[in-house]
Amino acid sequence: MPDGSDSKRSLEERYETWRQDAYDAAAKRGFVRKDEFPTSDGEPTKPLYMPSDAGVETESYMEDLGFPGEFPFTRGVQATMYRGRPWTMRQYAGFGTAAESNERYKMLLKAGQTGLSVAFDLPTQMGLDSDSALAAGEVGKVGVAIDSIEDMNTLFAGIPLDKVSTSMTINATAPILLALYQVVAEEQGVSLDQLRGTIQNDVLKEYIARGTYIYPADASLRLITDVFGYCKDHLPRWNTISISGYHIREAGADAVQEVAFTLANGLTYIDAAVEAGLEINAFAGRLAFFFNVQNGFLEEVAKFRAARRLWARLVKERYPDCEDRNLRLRFHSQTAGCSLTAQQPDNNVARVTIQALAAVLGGTQSLHTNSLDEALGLPTERAARIALRTQQVINSESGVSDFIDPLAGSYVIESLTDSIEEKARALIGKIDDLGGVVRAIEAGWIQRQIMDTSYRFQKGVDSADIEVVGVNVHVAESEPPTDIQKIDPAGARDQVARTRALRESRDGAAAQARLDELQEAARGTDNLMPYIVRCVRARCTLGEISGAMKDVFGAYRETIVV
Repeated sequence: MPDGSDSKRSLEERYETWRQDAYDAAAKRGFVRKDEFPTSDGEPTKPLYMPSDAGVETESYMEDLGFPGEFPFTRGVQATMYRGRPWTMRQYAGFGTAAESNERYKMLLKAGQTGLSVAFDLPTQMGLDSDSALAAGEVGKVGVAIDSIEDMNTLFAGIPLDKVSTSMTINATAPILLALYQVVAEEQGVSLDQLRGTIQNDVLKEYIARGTYIYPADASLRLITDVFGYCKDHLPRWNTISISGYHIREAGADAVQEVAFTLANGLTYIDAAVEAGLEINAFAGRLAFFFNVQNGFLEEVAKFRAARRLWARLVKERYPDCEDRNLRLRFHSQTAGCSLTAQQPDNNVARVTIQALAAVLGGTQSLHTNSLDEALGLPTERAARIALRTQQVINSESGVSDFIDPLAGSYVIESLTDSIEEKARALIGKIDDLGGVVRAIEAGWIQRQIMDTSYRFQKGVDSADIEVVGVNVHVAESEPPTDIQKIDPAGARDQVARTRALRESRDGAAAQARLDELQEAARGTDNLMPYIVRCVRARCTLGEISGAMKDVFGAYRETIVV
C-alpha cells in the first residue's frame, strides 16, 4: 500500500496526463486551448477540480459543511430548505403614484407572487417631499412617491397586511417608512405582532456605493439601532435590517468584495447595537441580508454558501454568547441589474434565468427576478409577469427544489466556497486594521477597492476579453422595437397637489408640536421611533420628519475618492 505522499504524487501525475489528453482531444476538434478562466476577482480557475482542492479528504470536511440548518450553515439555514416551503417570490415594484403601484402589486399577487417588495422614488429615499424644489423631475420616476400616511394608505389599499410579507427598499428614511407602515396597519385594524417583512435600513452601503444618505454616520447608526430596539418590543416578526451587498456589487465589486464589505457592515451594526445597550440575542436573529446574483453561475452558488459560513463563524468568534439560531445568515437575492443589456433585450431572459437558478441552488430565502426591459426603462406589466413566471418555472418544473444544497461535494463548488470565505475574511481583517467600516469609508479605502475592480471589468468588456452577447459578440445590426413603460408627468403634478392639500387640511399646530418633540428627543438619547410614529399619526410629511432630524444631526458630506 503506497504511503500518503506516493498517493498524492500518483494523483498529480494522473491529473497531468488527463489534462494533456483533454487538451489534445480539444485541439483535434478545433477548440482553442485556454488554461484559465478568471472568476470575478481575477483569480484563475482550474480546468479540473480534485477532492484535494475542496479539502474533502481531511477531517475538517464535516466541520465546514455540517448539515443543513446547523452551524455553520454552509448547506442552508433551514434543515428542509425548499422541501419544506419554497422561497418567497418577491418582485420589486413601485413607480409613479401610490395608486398606480397599488394596481401593479395586486396584479403580481394575483399572478402568484408571495410577497411584496416596494421601490421608492429618489425624493422619498432622500427625505424630500414631492413639492420640494430639489424633487423636481424625479417624482415617481424610479419608484413610488410617498410623502405621507395618506399615500401609504393608498399604496396598500385592499392588501391585507396581516396576510402578506412586505419588503421596503429604503435606507436613510427607513425609520419613517416603517412608522408609516405601522400606522397603515393600525388603521387597517391589524395587530402589530402580525406584521411580517423587512426594512432595508442599511445606510453604510449608501456611503460606500449608492449615495442616498442624509445624516452623518453616527446619527445614521443611532437611527438603525433605534429601529432594532423598537421592533424588539413592538414588531417582533419584523426583520429590522437587510444588510445589502447588492448595490456594492452593482457598483462594480467582485464576489469576494461583495461578501467582505457586506459582512463587515453587518458586524458594524451588531457592534453599534451592543454599544447602545441591546443584548446580542435580542436582535441578531432579525438581521437579514440582500445579495446580488451575477452571471458566474458556479461562483455565485459558492458565494452564498461561503457568506453563510463566514457570517456564522465571525459572529460566534466576536460574540460567543450568540445562540446558534441567531447566527443564521438569511438573505434575499435579486438578479443583477448591471448585467442587463439594452441591446437585444430578449437575451436578458436567459441571463435572469441563469442568475435565478444560482440563487436557488445557493439557498436564497426570497428572490426578485429582473424584467427583460429594465435596461430601457421601468418594467412593463408583460415583462414583470415573465420575470415572475421564471421563478415559478424553476420551482415547479426544474426539480431543484426537491434537493437540499444539491451541489454540495462538487469539487468546484467546495473549492470556490473555501476560497471566497478565506479571501473575504482577509479583506474584513484589513478593514479592522483601518479602524472599522466607518473609518475605512471616511478614508475612501472601500470605495477605491470597488472602483479598481469596476475599472478592470469595464476594460475587459471594452476589449472583448469579457464577452457580453449582443454587446461585443454576436451583435445584431438592428434591434426590434420594444415597448417601454412611461411615467405620466401628470402623476407628479397630482402628487404635489395632494401633499400640499394634506398640509392645508391637517391640524397644523398638532403636527408642529410632534415635530418639535422629535427634535428635542434627537438632541438627547431617547429611542426616536416612538416620536416618529407620533409625527406620522399627526399627518406630518416625510420631508418634515426627515428635515426635523437633519436640523439636529446635520448632513453627511462625502469623501472625494480619486
